[in-house]
Amino acid sequence: MQAPFDFRTLFELSPNPYMLLDRELRYVTANAAYLRVTASRLEDLVGRNIFEAFPHDPDDPANASVRMLRESFSRVLTERTLDTLALIPYRVPRQTEGGGVVVEERYWSATHTPLLDGRGEVAFILQHTMDVTELQQLKQAVRDAEASMEEGLSRNQLMGGVFARAQAVQEANRTLDDERRHLRRIFEQAPGFMCSLRGPEHVFELANRSYLQLVGHRELLGKPVREALPEVDGQGFFELLDRVLTSGEPFIGHNMRVQLQREPGAPLVDAFVDFVYQPIVEADGRVSGIFVQGHDMTAQKLAEDELARHRDHLEELVRERTLALETSEAERRQAEAALLQAQKMEAVGKLTGGVAHDFNNLLQVVSGNLQLLQRDVVGDTRTQRRLETALGAVERGARLASQLLAFARRQPLAPTALNLGRLVRDMDDLLRRALGEDVEVETVIAGGLWNTSVDRNQLENVILNLAINARDAMDGRGKLTIEAGNAMLDDHYAMLHPEVTPGQYVLMAISDTGTGMTPEVLERAFEPFFTTKPEGRGTGLGLSMVYGFVKQSGGHVKIYSELGHGTSIKIYLPRTFQPAVQPAETGTAQVEGGTETILVVEDDAAVRATVVEVLTELGYRVLKAHDGQSALAVIQSGLPVDLLFTDVVMPGPVRSPELARQAKALLPDLEVLFTSGYTENAIVHGGRLDPGVSLLSKPYRREDLARKIRSMLKGREQRLAAKQYREPVPAAPEPEGKGTLRILLVEDDADIRESASELMTDIGHTVRAVASAEAASEALAKEPFDLLFTDVTLPGMSGVALAREVVRRYPALRIIIASGDSRAVSGEDSKVLSRVVLLPKPYDLNQMERALEQVAVDAAPAARTRPA
Repeated sequence: MQAPFDFRTLFELSPNPYMLLDRELRYVTANAAYLRVTASRLEDLVGRNIFEAFPHDPDDPANASVRMLRESFSRVLTERTLDTLALIPYRVPRQTEGGGVVVEERYWSATHTPLLDGRGEVAFILQHTMDVTELQQLKQAVRDAEASMEEGLSRNQLMGGVFARAQAVQEANRTLDDERRHLRRIFEQAPGFMCSLRGPEHVFELANRSYLQLVGHRELLGKPVREALPEVDGQGFFELLDRVLTSGEPFIGHNMRVQLQREPGAPLVDAFVDFVYQPIVEADGRVSGIFVQGHDMTAQKLAEDELARHRDHLEELVRERTLALETSEAERRQAEAALLQAQKMEAVGKLTGGVAHDFNNLLQVVSGNLQLLQRDVVGDTRTQRRLETALGAVERGARLASQLLAFARRQPLAPTALNLGRLVRDMDDLLRRALGEDVEVETVIAGGLWNTSVDRNQLENVILNLAINARDAMDGRGKLTIEAGNAMLDDHYAMLHPEVTPGQYVLMAISDTGTGMTPEVLERAFEPFFTTKPEGRGTGLGLSMVYGFVKQSGGHVKIYSELGHGTSIKIYLPRTFQPAVQPAETGTAQVEGGTETILVVEDDAAVRATVVEVLTELGYRVLKAHDGQSALAVIQSGLPVDLLFTDVVMPGPVRSPELARQAKALLPDLEVLFTSGYTENAIVHGGRLDPGVSLLSKPYRREDLARKIRSMLKGREQRLAAKQYREPVPAAPEPEGKGTLRILLVEDDADIRESASELMTDIGHTVRAVASAEAASEALAKEPFDLLFTDVTLPGMSGVALAREVVRRYPALRIIIASGDSRAVSGEDSKVLSRVVLLPKPYDLNQMERALEQVAVDAAPAARTRPA
């Protein structure tokens, strides 16, 4: 095995001078021989430029010697090949025998070798120099001696004719040699590529630097072109050379593509060249070779191709931009038209809202007195019939006013979270009865439908209204399709419809196969009182009401219609992340009165008198006031008041919301019912009733007033009873057997939770539904309950663990556990939960009722939750 060799030691001990430069021609290192012949120290050289360290002649920085050295370095850096200077005079310091350092011109022979990095670029230049000054001086001494000998001869003999001719020839040779070197420099430095080919084999005689750069640096001289450039075979260039040599006619090529392998083993690369094959013709007319001259046009060709691509792309961009501008202009006109339409609708809305306010007050007076009159003429059939006709007209007027308010977006909405698909399915029977047997109704509900938050009653009116419009458009025969799905309105759509806010919506589309609308009709479809129906068959407020309701609900409505192909109305309602709320049961029971005290606050004397008479007939004790300040004085007097019934819009310094606030402060258990034909912004904000506000819109019927007041007073009774129960007083025993239970339902499955809640509500119980045991624990700490009804498998704490906790904290609370596994409660749990009723899944209404009856019988009388 060969021992490792220390090349650094070899470098240092070499008798030949070596030094190393970087790409910027700065010293990296130098060996001892170099430092000796240049009388230098390494620390004075490292990092300095060679021409700064050895300037040669400071008075003439561009002298011939410096140029020769710079050109040699430049060739090494650009061509990445070795370069040799056979002889170069250059001034450097020299150590003399006397110990002093002198600067003198010496003669050098230098070799410059490139050291390449991993990318093939020159990283360093290694210089090897030899001091040939003594040799050059010896040659000069010989020449001087020869000259001295010639001086000793007879001048007459030396100046003979032969010597004169020899001297002339010598001078001519010197001139020719200078010209040859000049032409060689021109040949080498020419910006275009050149080469000279000899004979029928096209053997390379000369090739300049540009040619070597074109084909890749390789050994060319003395080789036939087919051997030197084998990858060009088959591309037609060798055949062109043969033809030029044979015919003696030059060939000119423009932008011709040639594929070359510039590095051994590398892939072929494309080059594009302009060139001339010029035949070299001898004196006897024979073609002895070919001179090749041309230019590498690759960069220009690539630039032209890139420019062409950019030009094509620019033309495409211009076309696209032109189209975009045309589209943008069309969209701008469309947006302007939409804005003008929205402004027109807003102006009309303000007008109709003001009209509806006064109209509702008038209707309330008429309606109230007609209903009172009905009770005075009991038995008079003729008069009763006339009164019923008059009341029917009042109801139609009320609907008209309601539609006006809907269009004006002045309705007091009470939005709740609901599932649009479930609402449409619940209306199926109603729609089929309203449309008749000849109209086919199809409902398409998308899976995973989002919830929306709207006023349920108003939305039902919208669906029914649009369905009846569709029936009329189909002349009672055709197909009505109701679709519900999720939709996203993006920024682009919002830009075209300025009133739209981008975001997630629930889409309801109602489509018919009717006659459709003309563009003129479509443009005015939402305007109030505009209708295409015959006189007496429509008010022109149906679509106006739809428009106003959807806008007030934060949604968007769009009509798509084509004459002869039907109409589709798409309603976009904003998505909500709240769970759907089941509607409360609407009471249809007999009208009931009571004996509680009601304070009526109404500034219109006729309306006030009518209301007072209706409530008095129902058995209530009625107090009255004409404004808020008077009503507040009644409250402050200490008279017992159970319910405050006040108009929203009243004169005086005390507004109705402030009256309600101060009254509630004085009487915390007071119920407050507002009434108005036009709510303005007193108790409605953002188109929605303020939280906790109850409103009875004018005009209202006697039955509506009676049911609303009775419902609120019953709620007050239950609240007072619960409050009394929570106080530390002995609780009255509950009757055994059936009764209304306050049930806490715990079920994580939304569908099961909703259906179970409905079943329990249907059989008369009050239900609070939650989705987890943790939420149930919070509810138990805040509210009283009679029964815990829980599933076993819940997120987080299980239903069984919740039951154990409830048994510990609320021993009297009754518990039902619903599970599909009969072994859900076993082992130690069966002892702790011995009084728990297990209800197997799936269960029906009868099974649920029996379970509820069982816990009612087994339970202690007072089971309301209080911590033990």
